[in-house]
Amino acid sequence: MAPASAAARHRPAAVVTTMALLVFLGVSAVFGGIELTFGLSATHMFPADWLDRVPLIDSWVLPGLVLGIGFGIGSLVVAYGMLRRPRWGWLAPAELATGQHWSWAATIGLGLGQVVWILLELVYLPGVSSLQVVYGGVGAALVVLPALPSARHHLRRSQQGGAFEP
Repeated sequence: MAPASAAARHRPAAVVTTMALLVFLGVSAVFGGIELTFGLSATHMFPADWLDRVPLIDSWVLPGLVLGIGFGIGSLVVAYGMLRRPRWGWLAPAELATGQHWSWAATIGLGLGQVVWILLELVYLPGVSSLQVVYGGVGAALVVLPALPSARHHLRRSQQGGAFEP
């Protein structure tokens, strides 16, 4: 196995914190998505009548799939991207548009999506939960942390051949 590059050994705190939040969100969303999709323990926690006010949704399956696949697997893939910074050709347009590794924009997108998800819960579901505060905070942090100069510098794309700078 190749030794870690200097950049990998010296990740800024903002990048390390972002990766930790992505893993936390990813793992918890995968399990939450499985519970909602397959009606495991979620049916007593989230009664079907809560969905009466939600347009176009009549079961917990679709929210479970969005949670598990979108936020769960999506967050884990983005955390991997931020850790290893792989170059995937199909994501090159995002890198060219932002000047950053694709994981930078994907993190901000996940954060915005998480904030919107929580806001929709607050509008359509009864009551407020401490989990909404926690996951709303995670979403906000996923928007703010990548925007910090240290994170932007760490994830920037160089002008020479599209490589990522250390």
